[in-house]
Amino acid sequence: MLAAAGSRLLRILPPWLALLVLYGCLPQAGVPYAMRRWNRPFPPYRVIGNIHYVGTNEIAQFLIATPAGHILIDSGFEASVPRLRENVEKLGYRFEDIRILLSSHAHIDHVQAHATVRRLTGAQVIASAPDARFIAAGGKGETVYDGVYAWTPCPVDREIRDGDQVTLGTTALTAHLTPGHTTGATTWTMKVTDHGRSLDVVFFPSANVNPGVRLVGNVRYPAIAADFERSFATWKALPCDVFLGSHGEFFGMQDKYARLAEGGGANPFIDPDGYRRFVAQAEQRFREQLASER
Repeated sequence: MLAAAGSRLLRILPPWLALLVLYGCLPQAGVPYAMRRWNRPFPPYRVIGNIHYVGTNEIAQFLIATPAGHILIDSGFEASVPRLRENVEKLGYRFEDIRILLSSHAHIDHVQAHATVRRLTGAQVIASAPDARFIAAGGKGETVYDGVYAWTPCPVDREIRDGDQVTLGTTALTAHLTPGHTTGATTWTMKVTDHGRSLDVVFFPSANVNPGVRLVGNVRYPAIAADFERSFATWKALPCDVFLGSHGEFFGMQDKYARLAEGGGANPFIDPDGYRRFVAQAEQRFREQLASER
């Protein structure tokens, strides 16, 4: 009887409020145990220009605000959508004004909530052609986690290829396909203006070789080593002033946030040296593993 009443209540509530009721006491529902430490609350804040951080303590999500609506990079976990909405609204924006949903790469911690965010906002889902099929299939067939992690399948409204642009109002992002971590991992770039200075922003997906994944003789992803080689060439060639990424640890998010909150100096997210250092270290790890497998 109580279960039936609860079910009726969820049906008559607005979708966003139903999510709050459903997940309010279960903030980690559906989150893989090993990833729960990444999914803790973190204050939303403006990073630079029209770029805002609305993610967790470790899983980065970015809201790019424009007068024509907003772009969201990565949806995160489904159970965290109410908190994502709250973060967006704390910054003074409407969650429903998200017009475009992008992805860094098709792994559960970045795209599990795509279908929910699309349903609640009507956002156009845009993804690289290689990753689009995994997003649309709920993770089925993905080269690392097929059969391990899954999510609600989400239609992809537009597939992009290397060099394609996504525009909303006067904001434009360029897609750079940088596969390896997934077959369709995408590095997004854009420009912002800070104190009259034009800056290049890089949203880095991941260069990690997942535990257990081989670079040589990988039956599920034969081209993985060659893809990583091309991606590192792309990353090293990209101009970067503002270094951001799909996980906070990539770009020292928490330390930079603390320094930003203190104020009184240059924006700590302007970090071209940190970007070059990060790419060099990631490439070294890749080459060491590749050499060990040969």
